Amino acid sequence: MKAVIQRVHHSKVEVDSQIIGQIDKGLLIFLGAAKGDTTKEADYLVQKITQLRIFEDDQGKMNICAIDAKAHILVVSQFTLYGDCSKGRRPSFDKAAQPDIANELYEYFIEQLRRQGLKVETGEFGAMMNVSLVNYGPVTFILET
Repeated sequence: MKAVIQRVHHSKVEVDSQIIGQIDKGLLIFLGAAKGDTTKEADYLVQKITQLRIFEDDQGKMNICAIDAKAHILVVSQFTLYGDCSKGRRPSFDKAAQPDIANELYEYFIEQLRRQGLKVETGEFGAMMNVSLVNYGPVTFILET
């Protein structure tokens, strides 16, 4: 699995001009699943993301994790994270998990974040979405299992 994590002032996701997920201070997570991924990879990412100290303390140092910051989280599925652009001009998505498996892992990932006591909003799996954000920092990390 692969996650692109952006610390945001606020973020929202729209489908058909309707806001379906919106957060204030927190994390926007773009999540992709690869062939062979299981709940083990999802559990690893949840633990890593929730414990990663990327929020500022009183001295302005990244010293606070998402749980302690009571961060809001917006999770958006993004199979294009597994797009291979190394050959030709059209990306190959051969490494991406099949949609049914990817959706199960996406839903599982979201549920595990919620079990951590975090407010979690989502996009819509498989939908054409418009994602808006104000990146705070900017702070962006890429995690891959």
